[in-house]
Amino acid sequence: MKRWPTFSIRSKGRLLAVLALLTALAALLSICLGAVFVPPGQVFGALSGQITGTPEARIVLFARLPRTCGCLLAGMALAVSGAVIQGVLNNPLAAPNIIGVNSGAGLAVALCSAVFPGVSGPLAAFFGALAGVFLVLFIAEKTGAARITLVLAGVAVSSMFSAGIDAVLTFVPDALNGYSDFRIGGLANLSMSRILPAFWVIAIAMVLALALSGELDILLLGAETAQSLGLPAKPLRLVLLALAAALAGAAVSFCGLLGFVGLIVPHIMRRLVGEESFWLLFSCALGGAALLTYCDLLARILFAPYELPVGIVLSLAGGPFFIWLLLRQRGGRTHD
Repeated sequence: MKRWPTFSIRSKGRLLAVLALLTALAALLSICLGAVFVPPGQVFGALSGQITGTPEARIVLFARLPRTCGCLLAGMALAVSGAVIQGVLNNPLAAPNIIGVNSGAGLAVALCSAVFPGVSGPLAAFFGALAGVFLVLFIAEKTGAARITLVLAGVAVSSMFSAGIDAVLTFVPDALNGYSDFRIGGLANLSMSRILPAFWVIAIAMVLALALSGELDILLLGAETAQSLGLPAKPLRLVLLALAAALAGAAVSFCGLLGFVGLIVPHIMRRLVGEESFWLLFSCALGGAALLTYCDLLARILFAPYELPVGIVLSLAGGPFFIWLLLRQRGGRTHD
């Protein structure tokens, strides 16, 4: 993976402050804008409880606030998951939607909804995402660890998992309500009760990923170097991949099979903050939250009063970005 220049702590801090402001602005715009404009004053009044019972307050509390929280959480989780996967696998083409993590989580959610509807969605999504990443990793190691091999294995596994989702819905059509939105990726009709279980999974996995950022930096030096420094490289890789699966799986459980957030954001943030894992993961969390919220806002207002699933907007941006990355690959290495 390309080594970006180092940056001072002051410049990184300024960047994080800018990202935090952009994320806060995205959240405010997401709550204010839509088919009905709600002024910022009424938004703050509804959130503080000073304004209750009005149509605007109900729109804020029951429609736009859950959706905005879902955007922030899913964007954060998918971006950090992508950064961890790219670092552990040392592959700039890896991302949750590309190597089968998202589709594995989607299949687990579909099976859970069809057979065990009382089981927690984020828990099932975690095991599905974990199965996806480990299966792709196993295939890639057996057939050769080239970067393109990993991508091709991910495409094959994603196709199988997608076929599994279709099979589940053929026998149990009501397993996933709004299946088209789930498959494309969307955040309409969310509620806080639906987001809450995923919130705890994402929060815990984020804290653990940041706590292991120093170990991830050592792992980036290579397995042999990590072993010589006394770091158990293989168990650490499994732990980090499990955290990435938890993040992506929890997001998929309520936002569907959103793609490309985990691919685009880590690449942009490496250019801005370098490859030191703590700063990279922190900036990816803010950048992913902002990107998905702005894309969702665009999807809502671009053809108002009609609304696009946010997954379409992400695919229109992420598809060309992925092709650009593929064109930069030569013999399994990234060139300028």
